[in-house]
Amino acid sequence: MLSIALPKGSLEEQTLKLFAQADLEIKKSARGYNPTTNDPRISKVKVLRPQEIPTYVAEGYFDLGIGGHDWIVETGADVIEVADMPYAKTGAGIMKLVVAVPEGSPIERPEDIPAGSRVSTELMNVTRKYFKDIGVPVKLSFSYGATEAKIPELVDVVVDLTETGETLRRNRLKIIGTVLESTTRLMVNKASWADPQKRRAIEEIKTLLLGVIEARGKVLISMNVPKAQLDIIVSVLPALKNPTVSQLYNSDYFAVETVVEKACVNTLIPELKAAGAEDIIELVISKIVR
Repeated sequence: MLSIALPKGSLEEQTLKLFAQADLEIKKSARGYNPTTNDPRISKVKVLRPQEIPTYVAEGYFDLGIGGHDWIVETGADVIEVADMPYAKTGAGIMKLVVAVPEGSPIERPEDIPAGSRVSTELMNVTRKYFKDIGVPVKLSFSYGATEAKIPELVDVVVDLTETGETLRRNRLKIIGTVLESTTRLMVNKASWADPQKRRAIEEIKTLLLGVIEARGKVLISMNVPKAQLDIIVSVLPALKNPTVSQLYNSDYFAVETVVEKACVNTLIPELKAAGAEDIIELVISKIVR
């Protein structure tokens, strides 16, 4: 029913992992460009460069695709962004398109870049509009990769995507401005979204994918609590919502469970035990569907 375009490159591994965790496993072919899946809602999967996906989705070659908001803006693709999915190769997946100059440069703001400076970037349209908007005429050149390596011999300024800025710093560059922020998006062709049957399938897939992302970094904590300690235990819990509390049959104990951030468990469990909780269980969560 649905044809899907998935990104090749830095997002590929994490995207395939996301689909697998959402019980939408994608099996790669020998060359990797035409994967398959047993899910009845998905009829075709193609792995493409993320720069191409927004245009192909907009033109109807695919019903939906996954790619960065930055390339949707760059290509001007007329698609519907139905979900923000903050994941990337590493970290939370918030990418920034930044302006960077040599670390020893006296320039501290993009507005201070001298007119006629050489600027290299992969996102030509976004960058051209940015410098036009701030009133700085520059000489733009397209970068085929390794943009940060072109300073100072080939260009004076780079406009590059970064998640942490570490690569730029390693190349002795400093960030002086942000052009835009971007996250991974689930984008949909407008005609496909207008089709009731396809829209329902898209919504179902979106629910599964977002459920996995929502569950990342969280665990379910379950415990038994004496009635006398119940209020103390509940006050300790950093719950996403109010914890679930139910009295055990024919007992003065209560079963308490809630979802918490995995990062706090190493201090939370000893605190719960000291407050009187018993039989504490930590469970991995595969999805949280709101």
